[in-house]
Amino acid sequence: MLQTLHIQNYALIDRLDIDFESGFSVITGETGAGKSIILGAIGLLLGKRADSKSIKTGASKCVIEAHFNLSAYHLQDYFEEKELEYDGDECIMRRELSASGKSRSFINDVPASLNQMKELGEQLIDVHSQHQNLLLGKEDFQLNVVDIIANNANDVGAYRQTFAQWKNLTNQLDLLMEEADKSRADEDYLSFQLEQLEQLNLKEGEQKDLEAEADRLSHAEEIKSGLYAAGQYLCHDEGSGVLCSLKDVLRHLRDIARVYPEANEWQERIESCHIELKDICDEVESALDEVEFNPARMEEVNDRLNQLYTLEHKHHLQTDKELLTLAEDLRTRLDAITSYDERITDLKKEIQTVYNQLLKQAAALTDMRKKAAKHIEQQLTEHLIPLGMPNVQFHIAFTNRKEPDNHGMDSVVFLFSANKNSQLQDIAHVASGGEIARVMLSLKALIAGAVKLPTIIFDEIDTGVSGKIAERMALIMQEMGNRERQVISITHLPQIAARGNAHYRVYKEDTETGTTSHLTRLNDEERITEIAHMLSGENLTEAAMENARELLKRE
Repeated sequence: MLQTLHIQNYALIDRLDIDFESGFSVITGETGAGKSIILGAIGLLLGKRADSKSIKTGASKCVIEAHFNLSAYHLQDYFEEKELEYDGDECIMRRELSASGKSRSFINDVPASLNQMKELGEQLIDVHSQHQNLLLGKEDFQLNVVDIIANNANDVGAYRQTFAQWKNLTNQLDLLMEEADKSRADEDYLSFQLEQLEQLNLKEGEQKDLEAEADRLSHAEEIKSGLYAAGQYLCHDEGSGVLCSLKDVLRHLRDIARVYPEANEWQERIESCHIELKDICDEVESALDEVEFNPARMEEVNDRLNQLYTLEHKHHLQTDKELLTLAEDLRTRLDAITSYDERITDLKKEIQTVYNQLLKQAAALTDMRKKAAKHIEQQLTEHLIPLGMPNVQFHIAFTNRKEPDNHGMDSVVFLFSANKNSQLQDIAHVASGGEIARVMLSLKALIAGAVKLPTIIFDEIDTGVSGKIAERMALIMQEMGNRERQVISITHLPQIAARGNAHYRVYKEDTETGTTSHLTRLNDEERITEIAHMLSGENLTEAAMENARELLKRE
């Protein structure tokens, strides 16, 4: 439960430190005194968006800090699951907002994200503001109420996992069918492209060899002339060739080798050179016979290269290797097209299996919800009759959706009538503001019995009611506060204010530096005066004081 609240430099508040008690407490004060400011500060603790304009004029930052007693609520598993520091008895939530717009959040003095603040806040406190009454006409809210009373959170979670799987598979099927349609439209063109490449019967490296051959053929005369000249220099038999000259050199060296031994080594080296040059001479003469200008082969090579270049240009490629890679890619794509039907059939079977499981889980949810709905109808009627609706009728109508959604197959509507023999209609269309308030309070009482929420704050839940009805609403809130729960009601009605175990008053004060809001706990005499003012207005009368005393005696 909320133990203490500290607010500093927020809106009209300079500094506020207030302790709260368990059970049922009330907060009163004139309109505009600052009740909404206090709720706004609590909202910041619960992860709502911060606005630097909320900082009190002249201050550099504002701080909101709340201390919660957790000893009775068994939240250790939640803290461990969320990897939050767990004290066992106390939890401190703090939010700091600087004038520069920076915001910092802390849980037990450890920095925390706004999402962590929001998630933890939902475990600790529920603020029911006036605009939440509008939720009563929203189907999501109505279904959520039924699920809470049905206590089916695990079943809803399992259903949603299956629903997400089903949606994911159906999305995959849509994409696969779209790909299949597009691929089939491209199939003929892809086949034509592959056929062109396969007809070429291309081998890797062929282009490089052809380009080299084309270069040789185009320079055949030049090559042949060069080879002939080289052969003449090397092999000429009339003494002018290199080989003939070397023979003469060898003869002279042999002649002096007997008297000049060093000549033996030179002779051996020159003999090696002679052998090598003789081989080269033979190869040159052989090449000379092979090289010839061949116009037919030249045309054949150029035609083949033109085929390669044309396809490379068409596909924006540079080499025969890239053409071969393209052909393999085309084969893969065509193979995939032929397998689409099989893949689509398999995926449809998987989708049907998951869909059947989804319908089974949805049916189980429907059964649980309908049982819970009967309980809600009975309990809500029992709550509403004492709240001035003796002829109330309340029914939760179920209809099946055409297709499952994230909540199941159920569509629910709260049907309501406050008058005898009147036709049940959608509660959002027929209930008055006061009736909506009483229904919401009764629902909150039911929900509070099913969910261990430490603190509930009602912001003027009594809108549109007065007199005995207000007192009975106060009794419901008082009863809620008697079940290990803290209930705080912000109210303008003396009948509700008198039922609080603790009474706090919000008021504004004008000073030389400006207007400030304050929240203070009232003692017994101050309570009498405050409730008397609520009864009679600004002019305090003895009758109002006596009436206030009587109201407080009923506590």
